[in-house]
Amino acid sequence: MKIKPLFDRVVVLPINEQKASHGGLVLPETAMSEQTIGKIVAVGSGTTFDGNSCEMFVKPNDTIVFNKYTCDEVKLDNTTHYVLRQIDIIGVLDD
Repeated sequence: MKIKPLFDRVVVLPINEQKASHGGLVLPETAMSEQTIGKIVAVGSGTTFDGNSCEMFVKPNDTIVFNKYTCDEVKLDNTTHYVLRQIDIIGVLDD
């Protein structure tokens, strides 16, 4: 199943977060960072703001950092994806 985001939204596949510390201790969910790293799988066409076109600055396969509390969780083919607005992306990681 595929999803096409509308306007300035993106669909992100989260990259597995580290569940243990460097010393091997298992970290509880509350101790983990609010920021999440993920790979963009789909991008909307953009939107308009005050009559001006706002382009999308990210593209599929970009690795991004985003706040996991500003997005919606969607299950596609038993895999969790996040849908968020471009403005909620903290930054794009260089490979």
